[in-house]
Amino acid sequence: MGRLDGKVAIITGGAGGIGRAAGAMFAAEGADVLLVDIGEEQLKEAVNSIGSNRVSYCVADVTSEADNARMIETASERYGGVDVLLANAGTEGDVLPITEYDPDRFDQLMSVNVKGPWLGIRASIPAMAKRGGGSIVITSSVAGLQGTPGIVPYGTSKHAVIGLARGAAKELAVQNIRVNTVNPSPVETQMMRRLESGMNPAAAEEVKEGLRGQIPLGRYAEADDIAKVMLFLASDDASFITGSVYAADGGYTS
Repeated sequence: MGRLDGKVAIITGGAGGIGRAAGAMFAAEGADVLLVDIGEEQLKEAVNSIGSNRVSYCVADVTSEADNARMIETASERYGGVDVLLANAGTEGDVLPITEYDPDRFDQLMSVNVKGPWLGIRASIPAMAKRGGGSIVITSSVAGLQGTPGIVPYGTSKHAVIGLARGAAKELAVQNIRVNTVNPSPVETQMMRRLESGMNPAAAEEVKEGLRGQIPLGRYAEADDIAKVMLFLASDDASFITGSVYAADGGYTS
């Protein structure tokens, strides 16, 4: 038996590295999976790469209330309900000092990284309650556990979703809906390639080496490393865990 047999999971940011890895892993463990992202071609590629008839996609913008409602409706129509929400969609924003950061870019980043998970939680509550409960996992970051100069808006957003998870965990416990965060250190994804280049366009590989040197286990995470933690939190193995913050960081924040 799979750890998610009979469950329906929605994964936002489903076309990205972590979202795609989680989609493949959740499907292999028995879940029906709806990948959600803003780019249809990237979603098609993700579904094809996973190669499971348990996985489909829905084009949606997590900053839109209507799109969040539609993704819940789509999962309910295709698969019968919603048990798991992996609120994974996010943007890194720019690598700039506070004084040079465009306020409109700040608003856009907060809309994706904070309002998006909040809208997803809000939309999923009735569907999960109908199923007797569920699990919500929000992708935060080690930048949500400590200060990081140069990406202060990003770090602010990732601190914020920890507060969102903790408050929601207490509010939704009566409906047996659990809420937790996973906080990765650098992961081998395109987002990290953009951040490395943003930190030093002329020496991105040196930036990577410097960041890798700060991780006691001596490497970046692979997307599967993070997806395994998400799988645990989504499953009934974590049935007594809510309001928790899981650092999947190779010892980075130890």
